[in-house]
Amino acid sequence: MRNYSTAVYTTAEIREIEQLAAALPGPPALMEKAGLAAAEVARDRLLIYGRTRVLVLAGPGNNGGDAFAAARHLQAWWFKVTLVFTGQRSTLSSDAQRMLDAWLTAGGKIFSGIPENEKWDMVIDGLFGIGLDHHEGRELAGQYLALVNTVNRMNLPVLALDIPSGLGSDSGQVRGAAIRAAMTVTFIGLKPGLVTHQGPEYCGEILLDDLDLNTLSLREPASWIMDQLLAQTLLPPPRSASSHKGTYGSVGIIGGSTGMMGAALLAGTAALKLGAGRVYLGLIAGKALEVDTTQPELMLRPVHEIFKLDQLSCLVVGPGLGMRPDARFWLSSALESTLPLVLDADALNLIATHSSVANLLRKRKAPSTLTPHPAEAARLLNMDISAIQNDRMAAAANLAKKFNCCAVLKGGGSICAVSGGKRYINTSGNPGLSSAGTGDVLSGIVGALLAQGVSSENALLLAVYLHGAAADILLKQQGGPVGMTASEISNTARNLLNQWVYSPEIH
Repeated sequence: MRNYSTAVYTTAEIREIEQLAAALPGPPALMEKAGLAAAEVARDRLLIYGRTRVLVLAGPGNNGGDAFAAARHLQAWWFKVTLVFTGQRSTLSSDAQRMLDAWLTAGGKIFSGIPENEKWDMVIDGLFGIGLDHHEGRELAGQYLALVNTVNRMNLPVLALDIPSGLGSDSGQVRGAAIRAAMTVTFIGLKPGLVTHQGPEYCGEILLDDLDLNTLSLREPASWIMDQLLAQTLLPPPRSASSHKGTYGSVGIIGGSTGMMGAALLAGTAALKLGAGRVYLGLIAGKALEVDTTQPELMLRPVHEIFKLDQLSCLVVGPGLGMRPDARFWLSSALESTLPLVLDADALNLIATHSSVANLLRKRKAPSTLTPHPAEAARLLNMDISAIQNDRMAAAANLAKKFNCCAVLKGGGSICAVSGGKRYINTSGNPGLSSAGTGDVLSGIVGALLAQGVSSENALLLAVYLHGAAADILLKQQGGPVGMTASEISNTARNLLNQWVYSPEIH
């Protein structure tokens, strides 16, 4: 799958690549290349508007070295550059010292703070980059907090080097405050913090420059971007004219306790509209609902009848399940089955609450898929929500490892963790998904793909991207995210899946 997607590297992996590159024959000059790449981006954007004045912020680490090099190139191209250096030469790395000396040799000046009563057309942020996690305290404070807040108040386009200062490179977590960039030119490889949690709100347009390194040969990545190109390699095949409903499998959904039947109906409708041949709803509320008149194709059953069906391809457990003892019993029964499972909502809470249920999950031989949001993940891992959000990449991987399953940690830049420690960061979706029932719809989509023969890992990846892509289409159609409903996601995802499968550009 990595051949169809863009690799993502943690800070530690980037440092390893840098060390390996330094050992290659010939001078790697990565800092010089990074500075030139940043300067070229700044130059091209400034020339569009005929602007010339640039404020460059250089921090105390290697990100500051990149900024020195960028400033020198811009000045050589006759841009008016003001450079603010917040560190000390003696504490810089040897490479960064050379960049500072080259700036001074070229006639550049250094300011210790932003000059008053001057105006600029662009700001280049070279304060921290990926080095923030090694900065004392790891939270911006003092002069750095003041600098970031001042830049954000300037209302100027900001070009961030590697990652906006104040944003965790691995987590996407804002450390007290962060630069709001219009563009981020990132070096060597993409970082998780650019594309998950709060990262997309701060990075603006992301430009990748690999600095002429073959990163895949230097370091095998464990994480990739989940984008449309990858999603379209995971699609079920076009349907045969001789097929029938049994060809596309049967999904069983267990949930729908009293007062929460809507969740099970949403999941069932999504499974039906995304291609499952048959969908059975095992309602814990019994016969409180004989038929769903808005979706009569759904076959409603008391929950115990679901386990008597021989034709099921998979089970989705959790939408509207509740936390009562009978819900725990039916979840345990599902975990003891040999069917692929999708576990969501209260199924996850029951697993987190009862160790015996968790042990059933860990011992399963058939595929299992977990779909927690951060609060559910915190319960499953016995952690605070803040700890989950501070390292979403690790949390997703820990879920998959602890429970012997595939898992998606939902949220901005949802992270899918699959076998072998592989992780995929989703790039689709928007705040319109922050409404009731959208998680139930996602579970139904995963179930539908499983029923059609898509593998457990691929079903999760495709469903997560498709779910978000449907929300992105609705965002454009509705002019914003407010009021987007889960029911709309199913219809739009169905249309999108049909377009992808039957588009002549793909097949």
